[in-house]
Amino acid sequence: MSQSVFHERQRLELCAVHALNNLLQNPEFNHQRAEEICRGLAPNSMINPHRSLLGTGNYDVNVIMAALQIMDYAAVWWDKRNSSLLRSLECLVLCEIFGFILNIPSPISLGFVSLPITRKHWIAVRQIDGVYYNLDSKLKAPAKLGGPKELKEFLRDCISGGSCEILLVVRREVEDKRLWIIEEEQAT
Repeated sequence: MSQSVFHERQRLELCAVHALNNLLQNPEFNHQRAEEICRGLAPNSMINPHRSLLGTGNYDVNVIMAALQIMDYAAVWWDKRNSSLLRSLECLVLCEIFGFILNIPSPISLGFVSLPITRKHWIAVRQIDGVYYNLDSKLKAPAKLGGPKELKEFLRDCISGGSCEILLVVRREVEDKRLWIIEEEQAT
């Protein structure tokens, strides 16, 4: 029997909170809890550098990484800083990866009018009951990607589309032992 897929929809600038909750498949974080993490990251700052000035969200990667640590997960950067990124997707050990959080360009629109500018937007991708889903909070519902092949195609499309950063979300022990990747010497 297939479980239903938890999916929070976009509200304010809380895409980081929604990405975390969608990844965890549970409403673990909210605006207040994210603000507490921000204060912990910059306790003596009058202006917190980890969120928007207006306090409506727009949390940075440090907030996401700290939230994941609270839940006993780790985030591993997997983006343009890695050499041969597109080819290296084949080195990922998907069964050791809990999920993915991506920071992707997102068009800005005013009503029905799309503006020629983009902002960065956090989304989650996770396998549920053997199927990978795009859990983007801007979608009306989770988008079924399929199996490992379709997941890698989706990630390739995001990467080749330009300014995309990927966090692999893994258990801490998986990060410590680097179980999420086939090392190059093992692959040859």
